[in-house]
Amino acid sequence: MSKKTFTNPKYFTNRELSWIAFNDRVLEEARDKSNPLLERVKFLGITQSNLDEFFNVRVASLRKMVSVNYDKPDAAGLTPTMQLKAIGHDVHELVDKQYRTFSRSLVPHLENIGVRILTAQELKGEQLDYIDDYFHRELYPILTPMAVDVSRPFPFLADGTMNMAVRLVRPEDEAKGKGRSFATVQIPSTEPRVLRLPGDGQDFIMLEEIVRHYIGELFVGAQISETAMFRVTRDMGLDVDEEDTSDLMKEIQAQLKKRERGRVMRLEIDGSMSKSLEHYLMKHMHIDEADVYAINGPIDLTFVSQLVKGITIPDKEQYLYKKHEPYLPQIFKDNSMFDLIRQKDYFLHHPYDSFTPVVEFIHQAAVDPKVLAVKMTLYRVSSKSPIIKYLKQAADNGKQVTVLVELKARFDEENNVHWAKELERAGCHVIYGLVGLKTHCKLTLVVRREEDGIRRYMHMATGNYNDVTARFYTDMGLFTADQEFGEDASNIFNMLSGFSEPPYFHKLVISPMGIRDYLSERIDDEITAAKAGRKALIQMKMNSLSDPEMIRKLYEASAAGVEIHLLVRGICNLKVGIPGVSENIEVHSIVGHLLEHSRIYYFYNDGDEQLFLSSADLMTRNLSRRVEILFPILQADIKEQIIGIYGILWDDNAKTRILQPDASWQHIDRRGRTPLNAQEYLLEHAKELADDLIGGNDEPEGHRPNDPTGPRRFVPLRAPEDVDDDEREDK
Repeated sequence: MSKKTFTNPKYFTNRELSWIAFNDRVLEEARDKSNPLLERVKFLGITQSNLDEFFNVRVASLRKMVSVNYDKPDAAGLTPTMQLKAIGHDVHELVDKQYRTFSRSLVPHLENIGVRILTAQELKGEQLDYIDDYFHRELYPILTPMAVDVSRPFPFLADGTMNMAVRLVRPEDEAKGKGRSFATVQIPSTEPRVLRLPGDGQDFIMLEEIVRHYIGELFVGAQISETAMFRVTRDMGLDVDEEDTSDLMKEIQAQLKKRERGRVMRLEIDGSMSKSLEHYLMKHMHIDEADVYAINGPIDLTFVSQLVKGITIPDKEQYLYKKHEPYLPQIFKDNSMFDLIRQKDYFLHHPYDSFTPVVEFIHQAAVDPKVLAVKMTLYRVSSKSPIIKYLKQAADNGKQVTVLVELKARFDEENNVHWAKELERAGCHVIYGLVGLKTHCKLTLVVRREEDGIRRYMHMATGNYNDVTARFYTDMGLFTADQEFGEDASNIFNMLSGFSEPPYFHKLVISPMGIRDYLSERIDDEITAAKAGRKALIQMKMNSLSDPEMIRKLYEASAAGVEIHLLVRGICNLKVGIPGVSENIEVHSIVGHLLEHSRIYYFYNDGDEQLFLSSADLMTRNLSRRVEILFPILQADIKEQIIGIYGILWDDNAKTRILQPDASWQHIDRRGRTPLNAQEYLLEHAKELADDLIGGNDEPEGHRPNDPTGPRRFVPLRAPEDVDDDEREDK
């Protein structure tokens, strides 16, 4: 079959609609009665925050395309206008499903364990006294009613804020024969959204319910005719012209201020709001009816995380996932990280394995007198990052510290600007990335002077250097002192900080462009094997699969007879079951307790298995618009363990959904099967797996297999000029 046929739009699913299907899989976890009740509640809140960001970024991007008359269809054949229409249809259905889940399933189950969300009318006695005191003591002084008339324009409403629309009739309106007046009251974001009420039970009330109950006190002398909650979601993208700015940090800070005033993308309103009030808001928001979402319940379901934290029932633990303490092998407690890594490579699988060795690697580098330099890329770090602390300590101890802080990390820009300033004040050399590219690779290099000369120590990973998310994101990392890895890492940092363009890399593969070409070559090898009648197998794990070129390459492999297994957590634009195209491709998606974040790329390679970990998904942004790394796993025992982990994930039949030819996702039929929840299995066996690996390699110092593919020509790190917008961040 000609490769050209793989471009047919019917072979692709639209990226945005696939993402909505992913969020629906998250919502299924809120509906799954096998999950602990309070975890189901939290899953519901996650679907809300996911949707908010989707409108902030993806819907906003499509709206911009429409505004400039960009009508190029995507790989699935949908123009931006067509995509927006389809998104509106699917999201309205998803929102209805969210609130049915909340009101018909979760609320009754919460009430069964004594947790109630009450209205002011349901209160009496000390509970009524409590909200009366709270309103007058805490709320009334900070509430600001905003009237709208000829002298007071419609107020600006920030993204995500909760607001109460008020229709009222004033005495002067009646005297002059005028209609009702309009005002808004913003619900303070500085106060808890959910308040625990006094008493022996687990009774709660929403903050806006208290404001509604006492709204008349903010409009003395007027008659309140209608109150209704509403919330706006704005375009939160940053428009940074890196080519024409002399100071990227200042430009980012300026754009952060402008972002707050972005165009309205969505208006959520109380389902009981009158049509006249709805149209009034639509007019002032400059939106169409398709952008309005009538909510039959509390607007903004992210409040449920506060609710869960506020519940204090004695047996609360039985309604939550069992607490897991990441395993830290004794060997990391008793030895220097450098002594260990000098002997052999070490593999960590978070959160099953502790993130402590990664933090300790930086800590020991900061205080070790033999360490000369520390170089590191930071994309997302926690608000109280110990890694930042130790990088500053390293600089204070006279080490040469170079840190690339990616200022353009979506929704972490402000946090990263803060850390960049902190590091600069501490004496670190801070770089902000390359023009036109985000630096997304996860890479640390420590240079140490030892008795036998200079030695480089590295840590490479699939996930961020974030000690908080490392407890619930599944990621993989590798410590190594391999000389060729170290030379490649030095070359990468020299490119990021200067103008170096090395002739080739020994073992690391980088994007833009490099990873795409390299993986395509490995796929070609499997195609050659399949056509020759030999076994051919590709196994990949990633967060999202949306790059059309890579999907076409996988179709080519499938058509040639290569067996392809894909673990894709989120977006998947590939279709399965197309005769002659994707009959040999099976796609699984695991949505469960932990967020599957690691990226694994495996090729059978005629029995000489090749295995790679990467910071990159198969998305256009990762392959063409970012600095990413892909690194081979060469130590036999580590390779065996990762292949085994992939097998466990592939065999999961508890949280796995399988992609169907109609683009739906279906649970595995477990009849006759032994139940396997892969994440729970890996949590239960974390100590066993880690100890087996650490004790299972007796190779002599410095003995690490060579990469059989050999050195690769360097491709300059320059952003391509014409790449589809693909900027939604994967946290």
